[in-house]
Amino acid sequence: MEFEHEQRLRVRYAETDQMGVVYYANYLTWFEVGRVEYCRAIGVLYDEMEKETKCFLAVVEANCRYHEPLTYDTEFVIRTRLTHFKGVFLAFDYRLLNLDGSGPLAVGWTKHIVVGPNGKPKNIPHPYAGLLKSGTPAFGSEVE
Repeated sequence: MEFEHEQRLRVRYAETDQMGVVYYANYLTWFEVGRVEYCRAIGVLYDEMEKETKCFLAVVEANCRYHEPLTYDTEFVIRTRLTHFKGVFLAFDYRLLNLDGSGPLAVGWTKHIVVGPNGKPKNIPHPYAGLLKSGTPAFGSEVE
């Protein structure tokens, strides 16, 4: 699980408060963007997996530590990696950095339990479990 995906983002006006600083809860939204794009890069499309397997990644815990404020129109990158996948448990780490890689602006993690439509824990079936465990980009995916 050494693969790390990098996604470039820009702070939108709607994501800031009256002072032009990013509202704190938006970082968790960016974590989701990082997680979805990480999965896409290794060949796991969230909506496809949910439809085919009836598995959902429920967030059970989230953490964010803010180091420097982000402001309107600032470009940054979010680096995401899967740090744990065993049974029904997954964890992802996130690092928000300046475009030149300096920072961090913020760091955090999310922990997930895989559940079925009834909300009960459920293992992700093949091939999705294999793709997540391998943590390597899918053939033909572009990783920045």
